[in-house]
Amino acid sequence: MAIFLEEKDPLDHMFQACTSDQIGEFVPEKRSFRIHGHSTTVRLERAFWNVIELMADDLHLTVPQLIERIIDQCIIANDKNVASCLRVICLKYINVYAA
Repeated sequence: MAIFLEEKDPLDHMFQACTSDQIGEFVPEKRSFRIHGHSTTVRLERAFWNVIELMADDLHLTVPQLIERIIDQCIIANDKNVASCLRVICLKYINVYAA
């Protein structure tokens, strides 16, 4: 398998290690929620939805509850770009809290 090939750098290694199942992590996926009574649709890559689901589980929240909490705090810094807020929160969660 390609994972055992000598890589040039970490990025090269990550792409060599991708299986056909993992390629799906790059595919954008839309999900719709009701946030504060308003219908909201968010489009994120599957990799980010995986982190959001993990965060929600760790915090004992549903995904819509988690997104609502994030929007309430993050939208102040990044007006109206919910997907961007969620991506940054996912990266921060992985870097700080994920084992």
